[in-house]
Amino acid sequence: MFGRAPKKSDNTRYYEILGVSKNASQDDLKKAYKKAAIKNHPDKGGDPEKFKELAQAYEVLSDPEKREIYDQYGEDALKEGMGGGGGGHDPFDIFQSFFGGSPFGGGSSRGRRQRRGEDVVHPLKVSLEDLYLGTSKKLSLSRSVLCSKCNGKGSKSGASMKCAGCQGTGMKVSIRHLGPSMIQQMQHPCNECKGTGETINDRDRCPQCKGEKVVQEKKVLEVIVEKGMQNGQKITFPGEADEAPDTITGDIVFVLQQKEHPKFRRKGEDLFVEHTLSLTEALCGFQFVLTHLDGRQLLIKSNPGEVVKPDAYKAINDEGMPMYQRPFMKGKLYIHFTVDFPDSLSPDQVKALEAVLPARPSSKLTDMELDECEETTLHDVNIEEEMRRKQQAQQEAYDEDEDMHGGAQRVQCAQQ
Repeated sequence: MFGRAPKKSDNTRYYEILGVSKNASQDDLKKAYKKAAIKNHPDKGGDPEKFKELAQAYEVLSDPEKREIYDQYGEDALKEGMGGGGGGHDPFDIFQSFFGGSPFGGGSSRGRRQRRGEDVVHPLKVSLEDLYLGTSKKLSLSRSVLCSKCNGKGSKSGASMKCAGCQGTGMKVSIRHLGPSMIQQMQHPCNECKGTGETINDRDRCPQCKGEKVVQEKKVLEVIVEKGMQNGQKITFPGEADEAPDTITGDIVFVLQQKEHPKFRRKGEDLFVEHTLSLTEALCGFQFVLTHLDGRQLLIKSNPGEVVKPDAYKAINDEGMPMYQRPFMKGKLYIHFTVDFPDSLSPDQVKALEAVLPARPSSKLTDMELDECEETTLHDVNIEEEMRRKQQAQQEAYDEDEDMHGGAQRVQCAQQ
């Protein structure tokens, strides 16, 4: 963030609140804050507003970067966000981070607030057969769990110290002077404590987790895919994600991803299948066997004397997908028919068909009428390709016309 340095404002009040001089050392600040905070703590009948001011003053002056801004530019600079603090933290949290708990024996009246850990999301590929029949899949995952030897403390004694590099905040603020009145502020996790705000003595480190507080654990989860589940549906395992100290463990979430099926298409609770008939089958009847997703052989046949037209749909009730959590109810199975016509017919075939098919409409013309007609020649076309080509030609002509008229107008404007 870049900004112009503000005018100087009050830069002595925080020192007065703690009762120390402007050149006080960090040890002087700690002693003054400890004495005043215990005296003014609300659990001991102290003034809550005074306690809040003490925590705010100590938070600023104990941070070298914030203290430098406060000394140079005063309290207003911190309130405007240049210091990233000064009133933005809970005073009880600051008190606990200083003492490592309440010095009054019963703990603070406000416990440490726990953040929620992130959910871990995994895609899970399933076939259409899996969603039709239901299935279970066992998956082996690695996750972080709290160290059982030190109960997630990271040390043998259970003690830890506040990181001196970030004063227990877990974050550092770097200030760069870009010019006489320009500064740049950057906030980043503390590299000394890896953003935890705590450090552990090397001799006191837990031998199992090496002070990391967590260890890796292999866990096998059985994912139950129920009948009728949908593509994109989530299966959640609450509290099975990575564990961390002072953190509510997140969930592991599996997202179903249906693989494409070579024969069936699914739309909600219905199934669709394509089938091509020959012209003879379409006119004279057909029967064929369709293997369903569960392996059953379905006999599909037309009714006697039925003619199936191209692009027709037929439906079979209760042979679609099972409904989620109501697997005994199923959708429909739709069959989309296309008819494969022959490319040509021989003269004998034409005569044979004319003998059995309904007569053609009468279109007999006299010789005089024929002489007045012009001969034409039919040829095959791909209508979609032709329309696309025509649209492209029209667009190119329009663009060319725009360029010509637009250029003429620009020349006319320039002449004026």
